[in-house]
Amino acid sequence: MINFNREIPFNDLPLLPPMLELETKKVLLKAISASRALAQLNGAMINLPNPRLFLDAIHLQEAKASSEIENIITTNDDLYKSVVAEKKIENPATKEVLSYKEALWKGLERLDSRPFITTNLCIEIVQCIKQNSSGIRVTPGTTLSNTQGEVIYTPPSGKNIIRDKLADLEKFINQNDSLDPLIKMALMHYQFEAIHPFADGNGRTGRILLLLYLKMEKLLDIPAIYLSEYIIKNKTEYYKKLRNVTEKNDWENFILYMLDMVETTAKKSLTKLKEVISLMEATAENIKTEIPKVYSKDLIEIIFRLPYTKRQFLIDAGLGTLKTVGNYLISLEKKGYLKSTKVGKEKLYLNHKLMKILENE
Repeated sequence: MINFNREIPFNDLPLLPPMLELETKKVLLKAISASRALAQLNGAMINLPNPRLFLDAIHLQEAKASSEIENIITTNDDLYKSVVAEKKIENPATKEVLSYKEALWKGLERLDSRPFITTNLCIEIVQCIKQNSSGIRVTPGTTLSNTQGEVIYTPPSGKNIIRDKLADLEKFINQNDSLDPLIKMALMHYQFEAIHPFADGNGRTGRILLLLYLKMEKLLDIPAIYLSEYIIKNKTEYYKKLRNVTEKNDWENFILYMLDMVETTAKKSLTKLKEVISLMEATAENIKTEIPKVYSKDLIEIIFRLPYTKRQFLIDAGLGTLKTVGNYLISLEKKGYLKSTKVGKEKLYLNHKLMKILENE
């Protein structure tokens, strides 16, 4: 048994995999149902005429939820306006959320060219999240405390020790073995958070790695899922189960938590995806009937890519001149499909029914 003391750097953090039975009956049953839920979501995304259509909105929701876990709070409205509007972003929380989304996209791009999760990739992700040149933590004295100020965990200390732990984790993630990939994902997540390699941004980097891992393992070709929402709703349990792995070697309950997160989120994402597709199809039919001159497949896709749109998006898609697309948007507003709002000098148009689906928990 590892001699663990909350107030001493956990330099004896054991390497993966743990030396105990991981694939218990409970865990295997849960892994099967989680894999099934992921496969259904994956199938639904792949079969879409344009599988990438909703990705911006989904990844912004994940960025918002993951940042919320770190008490970085912004509203959906602020977030989506900031993505679409040219006005300079003033809200620091919104800036951080957008940096998270950029980091996620960067990670996904890197996987396309090199399908491995590496220490260097983790550093690139955290630098993008924090918008600085931070690297592996070097300052000693890092501790994690609860809301009462009590130290609950002291991660490994010393750059070489942290580097060695990350090298072992990298090897574990990328090696071929017989372990169920979703169980492996849970182990990987615990280990990364326990190493706590950066001065800040560990939680958000760790949650991006989950999405990258699902793609790397071809469990979700298009990572259309926001896992962080589950953690927000079960935050106390999440941190408790992480601690119980460290203090009691209780891997089973942590793995079950992570598998339930995947299953619950995949099912919810599938339901939401179906709602958006249904709304999109109904909207297309209604516009075709009510204002046929405005209708085009491209226009429908533009107003469903993100809740907010603007004239420039329609011009970029080749749908007409400034005046023509302006008239399209005015017609759509008159018929109640969109609602206009001013942001600085720009006029944005909100697909309020889409926003309602995205905000609905």
